[in-house]
Amino acid sequence: MQAVRRRIGTRGSPLALAQAREVRLRLAQAHDLPETEFDIVPITTSGDRIQDRPLSEAGGKGLFTKEIEEALLSGAIDLAVHSAKDMPTILPDGLIITAYPPREDVRDAFISPRHASLDTLPRGATVGTSSLRRQAQILRRHAHLRVTGLRGNVETRLRKLEAGDADATLLACAGLNRLGLRGRITSPIGPDVMLPAVAQGAIAIEIRAADDATAALLGAINHQETAICVAAERAMLAKLDGSCRTPIAGLATLSNGRLHLSGEILTPDGAQSHVSQREGPPQEALRMGEDLAAELVGRAGPDFFRALN
Repeated sequence: MQAVRRRIGTRGSPLALAQAREVRLRLAQAHDLPETEFDIVPITTSGDRIQDRPLSEAGGKGLFTKEIEEALLSGAIDLAVHSAKDMPTILPDGLIITAYPPREDVRDAFISPRHASLDTLPRGATVGTSSLRRQAQILRRHAHLRVTGLRGNVETRLRKLEAGDADATLLACAGLNRLGLRGRITSPIGPDVMLPAVAQGAIAIEIRAADDATAALLGAINHQETAICVAAERAMLAKLDGSCRTPIAGLATLSNGRLHLSGEILTPDGAQSHVSQREGPPQEALRMGEDLAAELVGRAGPDFFRALN
């Protein structure tokens, strides 16, 4: 194939760089090209710079994509690699998500140097997390525990845990696997116990909408099953108007040609939770997501989200 030199923009964290390298390797293998045809360009985002307060107070998940998308729109990079769960449901004009590599493990990981699981933590034990979704789900099932903030990249959070900042923490299995840290997982938490964040474990590749050449290049590494499942989850999230201030969980899976979608909304203290499911053909992924969101909103009532913002 003719040389296609492309610049891949990403955050500069170890996990983001590992994801960008995965995309680079998949592109090189799919098109029989050397990896040197794809340059990785680390970009510092607002979410990386803000360390003095929870992101929910600073503007939400778009803080991890804003500067990268600006670089994409300006032509400084040709494609952007994101953790799909960090992406707002509304993209800037002129940008599209065009590919998803195969999804990693969707589960949350319980990590503790002294305890085997959430169920074995003693009364008053602290669980460190910066995720409102995890906080709400923990308190929903384990009201006797305390949740404390724990910011930073994966390695930073693990160091804080070892230093005694908390008795346990929860991280995504996907990130630990991609960093070669699978051995740090004390026990994975199945989706039947704790629904993951929308798009957890998925990598989203964003490009300029008019860039047909890059879209064609990425078509070779798009994993259709992942794309369908994440589309259903993001459709649900968009209808719920979810933000970092809203504890929302969702997971879609494909089995025997049928799409299964589960969704959950909670109050941050875990006191209220509404859960529902949908099943249907994959081609109705977007409708299923929107329909499930409408049911959850109907169950929760019109003031549910208003009280959280």
